[in-house]
Amino acid sequence: MAPQKKTKGRSQTPVPLAPAAEARLAGQVAAVTAALAAGADLAELRAHLTPDPADPQWDVHLMAALGTLSHPVIPALLVSLFGEAQDKLRRKALKRTLHLLKTRGVAVAEDLLPREEATVGAPRPETAMAHVTPIFGNGESYIILEGPPEILGGNFLVSLINDREGFRDCMLLNLKRKQQAEFWDHLREQGLQNLLLPPPAHAVAMLDAAYTAHPDAPGASQYGALREKILQHWGRPEDADLEAALPALDTLEQPRLLEESRRLAADPLFHSWVPGPEEINPWLTKVKEAQESPLVLSDQQKQVRIDVVLDEATRALYPPETLTDWSRRLLTTAYYLHLLEREEDSRVARAAAADLANPDRSSLTGANPFLKGLVQFALRLAWEAQKPQEPVTPSGLVAPPDSSLLIRR
Repeated sequence: MAPQKKTKGRSQTPVPLAPAAEARLAGQVAAVTAALAAGADLAELRAHLTPDPADPQWDVHLMAALGTLSHPVIPALLVSLFGEAQDKLRRKALKRTLHLLKTRGVAVAEDLLPREEATVGAPRPETAMAHVTPIFGNGESYIILEGPPEILGGNFLVSLINDREGFRDCMLLNLKRKQQAEFWDHLREQGLQNLLLPPPAHAVAMLDAAYTAHPDAPGASQYGALREKILQHWGRPEDADLEAALPALDTLEQPRLLEESRRLAADPLFHSWVPGPEEINPWLTKVKEAQESPLVLSDQQKQVRIDVVLDEATRALYPPETLTDWSRRLLTTAYYLHLLEREEDSRVARAAAADLANPDRSSLTGANPFLKGLVQFALRLAWEAQKPQEPVTPSGLVAPPDSSLLIRR
């Protein structure tokens, strides 16, 4: 028997999902099936699904699974989730799923899927994708530029930059489809699953600032060799203005927002900003000494003593010469919160950043509430870590186990 000819072109079969992802997908499809039976509208159906901009393979599997549900609302649901996608993988998967639904008798309007507009001389949208991590407490960020290999010679430029020292590393990768899925899986395993998708010019601005400030840093030469192509296809730094991108703050609201910033300190986005055990434990000892001092009789006096320790700890752990760095990081994170549609948190972070950038700030101003909140959160973690060895003594100054803060104001 003669051997069969290989099918021309790439396989249409998506990369298999991991067992945990398979279970998550099955759960979401089951929830949509139940919601359809209950007559849910489009918004309710979308609430059961989690598309992943950083994982095209997950999105392809999600489309295929939804395509097995022969219900008249499924085409509109698919388009509402993926109709704006411009990368080839998702676009082809969406068209294929809609076609399969059509062959099974599900009505699909001809104009349901927006047409792709060809723009002469302009890069395709998929040539200008950028992924960034939140800023870590040491000022580092991972920035990934993604695009067709014909532009840079690879489809992923992965950079690690520090906002004080410039490039730490920069690698150009050319990954095939299966390798791309493995690449995103590897990032998630390393704890980098919360990647953001800002306008590409924002990522370029961060890369270019690191390059121009420290052109001799490790990895800067790789970026420098590709810089002109990056500026041409991903955007220019001057197109990214954080102040202009964020809604203006009402001056009268700033004091309230600044005070609220202490609760933002416990947000997962800022966990890497919190002082570690080695830094915070000496201050926890001082807090305990202030609580247990026989020279202080009333709870109010003890609270004053503890507040003094908190201010001292905040100034020591976040010294004045670093406040400009923390202000810049907070402003960038305020922009990320804005991208995540967390507008109130964005305004709170921006108010805290403005306070840190205030040239009139002095030791008489008192500790910045956000930074003080980071210290409080670190003290709470250190206190709870010592609970098995040292039973908690009830006090009006130390929060009980179910409280949100260790130290009460």
